[in-house]
Amino acid sequence: MIFHPRDKLSPKQGKAVENMDMSPREYQEYLKSINPKSPVWKNIALAFLVGGAICCVGQAIGDWYSFLGLTEQDAATATSVTLVFLSALFTGLGLYHRLARYAGAGTLVPITGFANAVASPAIDFRAEGVVTGTAVKMFTVAGPVIVFGTAASVVYGLILWAVK
Repeated sequence: MIFHPRDKLSPKQGKAVENMDMSPREYQEYLKSINPKSPVWKNIALAFLVGGAICCVGQAIGDWYSFLGLTEQDAATATSVTLVFLSALFTGLGLYHRLARYAGAGTLVPITGFANAVASPAIDFRAEGVVTGTAVKMFTVAGPVIVFGTAASVVYGLILWAVK
């Protein structure tokens, strides 16, 4: 059974909740009537443009490091570190969240999205203290990714070692 706060329901919704003897088809129609339609093509375009813009910024940073004289590998490392730093900084300033609300999946570019996934819970739970808040919650989202990535790399390494 679905419970809704009565003060937040329209008369149509209130009637539907009171009469929960609905068939699955009627329930699906009810859900369609109360949920707004998502602007799919707009969301796709924004995700593409913003994700592409983040990647272009990363490329420009990498080119700048190469221009300064770093080797290609060192420039790539410095670019990754810079993007993680900028993402964490923008998360702390509340700018990354605003951009994510506007651009949606476009902000999930792997390195910046991962940095945001680590920094955001740490900031949200800082009132609970350094250990029980920030340190514990920091890896709520990113922790499984780190564990799975580490485990997968160990398995891959063992397979590579066994084959050679």
